[in-house]
Amino acid sequence: MQSSTPSQHRIPAFAWWRVTAIIVAVVVTGCASQRPAPVEDRSATPARRGVPAAAAHAAPAPPAAAETESRAAAYIVKRGDTLFQIALDTGLDYRELAAWNNIENVNLIRVGQVLRLSAPGEPVAGAAGVVTAPLKSVPAVVEAKPGAPSPAQAAPAARNTENYKSSPKALKEPYSEQALRDVTRLAQAPPEPVVPAAPTTIATPKPEPKPEPPRAANGDGGDDDRLDWVWPAKGRVVGSFSESANLKGIDIAGAAGQPVFASAAGAVVYAGTGLRGYGKLIIVKHNKTYLSAYAHNREILVKEGQKVSKGQKIAEMGSTDATEVKLHFEIRRLGKPMDPTRYLPPA
Repeated sequence: MQSSTPSQHRIPAFAWWRVTAIIVAVVVTGCASQRPAPVEDRSATPARRGVPAAAAHAAPAPPAAAETESRAAAYIVKRGDTLFQIALDTGLDYRELAAWNNIENVNLIRVGQVLRLSAPGEPVAGAAGVVTAPLKSVPAVVEAKPGAPSPAQAAPAARNTENYKSSPKALKEPYSEQALRDVTRLAQAPPEPVVPAAPTTIATPKPEPKPEPPRAANGDGGDDDRLDWVWPAKGRVVGSFSESANLKGIDIAGAAGQPVFASAAGAVVYAGTGLRGYGKLIIVKHNKTYLSAYAHNREILVKEGQKVSKGQKIAEMGSTDATEVKLHFEIRRLGKPMDPTRYLPPA
């Protein structure tokens, strides 16, 4: 009886590399079950090192919002005020202002009286308000039953899913001919084919176009930039707009009886002599933002509430409450006097 020699159990040469790969994989798998070592992020540049994590990953500050002019929500009557002047200075129709504040006599207001500058229930456009933000979701509180494990105990701690493996586990077996044959069989077995996963297609919804707001006509709201201004009269400019000198418009010299035209389409919200220093005055409201004023007229040719078109004759030039024949012309944005030459075409 011949004794077996080591050569009888020799593993084929082409399978040694597979056996080696399996042994290495078993060792690595056993080590992978241990807790992964902490990883230090060295991707930060030298300029960013030393910055606290909260500051380094904080969201960028939003751009500063553009400053916009707005109409105040209310006005306190001062000595010498009239309802007509307040309406002009706030860019409103005095009749609406009287209705919003239950004023029956437009010539009678009291010092210290608080006037609302918008219709009841209407938000003040452009006024500073409360900034709202969505609420952060808070996880629901679940009452634990006596003897039941807590959520932290019931669910295992989260681990690194890329590095953590629960199987297969490395097992040590004593050397035997059967174990050697099993390792050899595994090394000679062809690898299982890997089937690539089908790509996932996510449909992106197309944004719906926003409807364009309808264009308003004759002073009933709309886009302010669409106003097409023309000169209200022919003549030489003898008085220029100046904020420092409190010159709220421009003065155009002319002859008595010379026609005065509406500078843009709108509705007449005032026609009379109720504002000191303006003489016979016409105020045209073009939209919710802009008014224009025509002062010192000899004759007024339109009535309050009348719609006028751009370039329509609305008055005759005169010298009422002035020392010479001229037209005093103003453009007001939300009641604030603006330089008319910024809106009018080149002369």
